[in-house]
Amino acid sequence: MFGIFASQERKMRENARNWLELADKVYHYRRDVLPPAQTGELQVRMGELRGLLKEKAGAEKLKIAIERLEEVMRRTGGAIYPKTALSDNVEFFLVAAIVILGIRTYFVQPFKIPTNSMWPTYNGMTPEVFQRTEEEPGLVGKAARFLAFGARPKRVDAPADGEILIPLVSAGDRAVIPYREVPGRTWLVLPTKLKEYSIVVGGRPAQVRVPLDFDFEWTVRDAYFPDLARKQSGGVDLARLLAQQRESLSDGRVQFLRTGRHVRAGERVLSFDIITGDQLFVDRMSYHFVEPKVGSGFVFRTGNIPGIGMDQYYIKRLVGGPGDRLEVREPGLWRNGEPITGSAAFAANAGRTGRYGGYFNPPEYVQGFLRPGEVVTVPADSYFAMGDNSANSQDSRYWGYIPAKDVVGRPLVVYYPFTRHWGPAR
Repeated sequence: MFGIFASQERKMRENARNWLELADKVYHYRRDVLPPAQTGELQVRMGELRGLLKEKAGAEKLKIAIERLEEVMRRTGGAIYPKTALSDNVEFFLVAAIVILGIRTYFVQPFKIPTNSMWPTYNGMTPEVFQRTEEEPGLVGKAARFLAFGARPKRVDAPADGEILIPLVSAGDRAVIPYREVPGRTWLVLPTKLKEYSIVVGGRPAQVRVPLDFDFEWTVRDAYFPDLARKQSGGVDLARLLAQQRESLSDGRVQFLRTGRHVRAGERVLSFDIITGDQLFVDRMSYHFVEPKVGSGFVFRTGNIPGIGMDQYYIKRLVGGPGDRLEVREPGLWRNGEPITGSAAFAANAGRTGRYGGYFNPPEYVQGFLRPGEVVTVPADSYFAMGDNSANSQDSRYWGYIPAKDVVGRPLVVYYPFTRHWGPAR
């Protein structure tokens, strides 16, 4: 019981000190504009409360003195007291914004991975395909998946009876699914660009729109060639798959990949969710004091890389620093005459273990770096970075070296979505 009273008195004394601090502010800011009578009254009430604190008066006396002081402050405080709820909120958000900007600029920065160049270490946007309509989540499931994984559903129905065909066009030595860019909205408000793909059924197209960085060919593999999906990581070699078909359909410059799946008008042609890319915090502080370490995740800006031509943030894995000699001997990566070390992803790619597919020389049509038999030496004040998903990564093999001044930091933790990647960064 005595402890309760003691606690109340401590709180009241602390409250009284806070009131005196605010009253001091009113006095010093307003004394030159207040009438002498009001200034004197304010000083009297402040002196009264200060005296009670020195005497260690009880909580009840302190409460009465605080109320007397507050009554005077309401008449003399002007814009300083009493504060409105609006001014309190504005001040809070301004201070919070300054703190957040400071932290983001100098310490920790949020970063979202858009593509799958670092897959399977980090995910960009990935598809989750539903082979049957009964597998599709209901309304509650959609809401739960959106909150946990940022999942956005995509459903396509057949416009006519017939076989599902995938249009293909040539791009160098590859075959790709053609698309057109169309205007869209992010969060139903912000303007953006989308890719619109067409799937042909019974001679009629069925469209689906996805973000620009989304790998739709991965979706096609998982949806129509599940046996191949179980054997391969990443995307699918559509040109090789087309060549394996006994009968090929074409319409001028467009060929059609046959899926062997026939549907009736109105039936589901394609059903998948787009799972959002990994979102992580990046440590911007460490590299001001220590050199980036080969094998670590590596975030940098691209504005001074001629082969990219735009200023963005990229994440790759650092594979070479100034003076390092690099060579790709598929499926391994060699550094200074030896198999590279420093990350579990290096060994996994070299052994093609798990979902890691190995390192590759750039395609013949690319005038890049690390062609077969080529050894490159990283110049001073520069770095060389590659994606863990080498077969599907635009990296230093394509556009060259990263200036040291453009290094941002290293990934710390994946904070969203709540997949198996959630937690400390790898």
